[in-house]
Amino acid sequence: MNAISAPLSDMSEAEPAYHGPQDGVAKLALGAIGVVFGDIGTSPLYALKESFLGAHPLPVDRLHVFGVVSLIFWTLMMIVTVKYVLIVMRAHNKGEGGSLALLALISRSLSGRRWTAGIVTLGVLATALFYGDAMITPAISVLSAVEGLVVVQDSFAPLVLPVSVAILIGLFLIQKHGTARVGTIFGPIMLFYFAVLALLGAANVLRHPEIVGVLNPWYAIAFFRADLPLAFLALGSVVLAVTGAETLYADMGHFGRKAVSVSWLYVAFPCLILNYMGQGALLLDDPAAAENPFYLLAPDWARLPLVLLATIATVIASQAVISGAYSVTQQAVQLGFLPRVRIAHTSDKAVGQIYVPIVNWGLLVFVILLVLGFGSSSNLAAAYGIAVTGTMFITACMIGVLTFKVWRWNRALAGLVTGAFLLIDGAYFASNLTKIPAGGWFPLLVAFIAFTLLTTWATGRRLLRAQMRESTMPIGLFIKSGHGSTRRVPGTAVFMAADASGIPHALLHNLKHNKVLHERVVIVTVKIEDVPHVGEAQHIEVEDLGGGFWRIVLHYGFMQEVDVPADLARTDGCGPAFRIMDTSYFLGRQTLIPSKRPGMMLWREKLFAWMVQNSESAMEFFKLPTNRVIELGSQVEI
Repeated sequence: MNAISAPLSDMSEAEPAYHGPQDGVAKLALGAIGVVFGDIGTSPLYALKESFLGAHPLPVDRLHVFGVVSLIFWTLMMIVTVKYVLIVMRAHNKGEGGSLALLALISRSLSGRRWTAGIVTLGVLATALFYGDAMITPAISVLSAVEGLVVVQDSFAPLVLPVSVAILIGLFLIQKHGTARVGTIFGPIMLFYFAVLALLGAANVLRHPEIVGVLNPWYAIAFFRADLPLAFLALGSVVLAVTGAETLYADMGHFGRKAVSVSWLYVAFPCLILNYMGQGALLLDDPAAAENPFYLLAPDWARLPLVLLATIATVIASQAVISGAYSVTQQAVQLGFLPRVRIAHTSDKAVGQIYVPIVNWGLLVFVILLVLGFGSSSNLAAAYGIAVTGTMFITACMIGVLTFKVWRWNRALAGLVTGAFLLIDGAYFASNLTKIPAGGWFPLLVAFIAFTLLTTWATGRRLLRAQMRESTMPIGLFIKSGHGSTRRVPGTAVFMAADASGIPHALLHNLKHNKVLHERVVIVTVKIEDVPHVGEAQHIEVEDLGGGFWRIVLHYGFMQEVDVPADLARTDGCGPAFRIMDTSYFLGRQTLIPSKRPGMMLWREKLFAWMVQNSESAMEFFKLPTNRVIELGSQVEI
């Protein structure tokens, strides 16, 4: 348990800038096209089709075609361009984005205020919803691409599910090898894919140039005026066009705000709009094409190659979401919302390239169950939107707090911006709530389970640390009582402590049972701060406690890898250099006993105890040498 970090805390203003991307904007923008826009780039495969043939089908006539395509354009414009690119991406935490980074940014600024608990709850809920999204995205993306085989030839229909499952299994199997090599070709492939989207769309727009009129919001308004209930329900399908918008924010730290903005404004956005307008033009010519307007945009000879290209694009989109799930899990562990899990680094150059086995195999199981259980992308579409719109609505709430309380905008402007986004995101979320019986329950169930785990771990950690703090001894009293009367043995003893004050229980137990102290006793505390990276000047904090006792606090950002032996080896001002064969590491292992003490309900205490028991060893988390570690156990009632 000693592996868990301290809560969110302030860092020095002298801290250097974040360790952001250093390449040129053009190279970073190409990388962003390959990683960031895979999800939103594959939305044309199903967004317009589901709007007309989904849970609430629409007549394929001029009013509804113009109305839906206009809604898609203005949804992309307002939610992606205005909300995320122009506003939300300014809310970075030392260059990093995403729900947890935004949570850390706001919590640091509002620490101790009555807003904090509610903001933490919102941030954790957004993270929980993300896991539901991460399961559905690979399933619906790959299924919608492979379903193009049916457009090529009806006899291919029995192959759709087996081929989809095979592709997904292969995708998850290669994760342990890392994506560094594959990632280098993602950008060019997706750039070619977006060019094909634009070309197919433009060819059909030229046949019906009047479709360009959808850029006028009047057509979206006319759709609502003609049939308000049906237009409201249609929002649940239209929002599929912006799935992946949160990825722009979450992956901002990898490419930088400028590169992501450039690639969206000059490549992804215009190509997507051209394709949607082309699909709309096709429907004006042939209403029956609503069956699959994306593939029917292409001539017969090009459809099979288009299926292959779209499948590759959906694999890339799925890869981005899977990698995002790894990153979110790592941040949740570092910030104290999840127990330690095994995290493997797949690149010696890029810190952010990681592999989390438990997340990988868990996603694979649920993704395969989704594909087999729902059977088609149309059925999955009912489950898809609710996680996306829920996350977007939470982001809008957090941005409201940010503009009012942190950025301190003019109250009228902050109210106007926040109110507009809450209205837009709230309408889309409300529309998707109607799809709960048809499959929307799945991401909500996943989010509920994830939220329970996240909050149980965070609360249990707090209660456990408070309980252990009650029984600890002040460091000064311990040194004074034990310095002269206890036998000292050669070498260095490093005791890992969750709290940077008092004496760790492992040290007390060692003295009680072995009745010796090493010549040098070092108490080490690892603190994960609420910034992505901690500068070198603030990384290591050393304090001489006297009598051969030292306290070292190692500060890490929540995107940095913890390596205690490596950091101790370069620590100065703490006596002689640390040598592996002369250093022993002592860890405390607590056996938790659920009780009816105030704190958590008994079932949550049992859940927390189970999570502690199944968390990764602190030895592996801290990168401690296996043959130099001693664990001392104790029982703690919570």
